[in-house]
Amino acid sequence: MKKINSQLLNTTSRLAKDSKRQRMNFNFHSTPDDPLQRLLNAIEPYSYVQPHKHEAPDKREVFFALKGRMLVVEFDDLGNITDQILLDPAGGNFGVEIAPRTWHTIISLEEGSVAYEFKDGPYSPLDDKNFASWAPVEGSAETLNYIHGILAKTGYDIQKTPK
Repeated sequence: MKKINSQLLNTTSRLAKDSKRQRMNFNFHSTPDDPLQRLLNAIEPYSYVQPHKHEAPDKREVFFALKGRMLVVEFDDLGNITDQILLDPAGGNFGVEIAPRTWHTIISLEEGSVAYEFKDGPYSPLDDKNFASWAPVEGSAETLNYIHGILAKTGYDIQKTPK
């Protein structure tokens, strides 16, 4: 039995806070070859997940908010926002399924945010994500401005000062 409880969420969140990327996975699948990837995804505010899509091979991705608040945003091929949802278990928005071939990102709006993520497997770092050329590359100086631009367009804000 694999249990998801407050202790596991808090431990994974602490690891995310201590990591350079400000996020941390806790995998429930035993190997990258598993046909269903299952993991906790702890994401701290200002962690940048470059917009991407899963195609060739096509994969669905599902997020369920377990703790905190996270904004999931979809884009068209030019980088224009086409849809959004605030995942907030206290507010009644629990999850979202992203279709294959759909540009998307997730932004944590609150410290200690954790999602349960499902994605079709197997996982291969060579073809898992197709990153958007119209968005900054992870680690570049433009990421903070890009995050703030998305938040300004969607009307949301992060509850933390950037590092």
